[in-house]
Amino acid sequence: MPNPFAFATYVLLTTFTPGPNNIMAMTNASRVGLRRGMRFNGGVFAGFVLVASLAAIFSLTLYRLLPNFKPVMTVVGAAYILWLAWKVLRSTPHAENGGGELGFGSGAVLQLVNAKAVLYCFTVMATFVIPYYHATWQILGFAVGMALVSFVATTTWAGFGAAFERVLAKHHRVINAVMAALLVYCAVSLFWE
Repeated sequence: MPNPFAFATYVLLTTFTPGPNNIMAMTNASRVGLRRGMRFNGGVFAGFVLVASLAAIFSLTLYRLLPNFKPVMTVVGAAYILWLAWKVLRSTPHAENGGGELGFGSGAVLQLVNAKAVLYCFTVMATFVIPYYHATWQILGFAVGMALVSFVATTTWAGFGAAFERVLAKHHRVINAVMAALLVYCAVSLFWE
């Protein structure tokens, strides 16, 4: 690897800055608590391992085809993120019967349409991993490592949401509006380059 510091900086900044995974983890944990919110984070981890593994396995071929797929992936990802923003905006704290709770499946599916995560995985694999590591176990190790960093990030954001649950519940409309606006920003920023 030519520059481990650049790699670590990129990974940490990309995974810990606000994005669909972190915002949804925080919002979910503020509604249902950290323990129940961990189902969503587990789904994010599993989905991230899958996306990062596919990015690793197919990066050389898909990297050449990426310009053809990027517009479709961007539109689908932005539409899903906007749907999530709508769901956050309309959610209430501690919905009865777990209504609106995001579980394992939601976290996993989010990774498949999260353009930020998909592009991040392809960027890391094509730039920092594939040119320097060739053994399958090494490449898949990076995929799992990236997913672990993502899990730590979503858990950190979920912990923040659970720790400030009372404040978040008291001011849920304003906070939901801000979180929804951040998700809209995430969706719109996909089209800025």
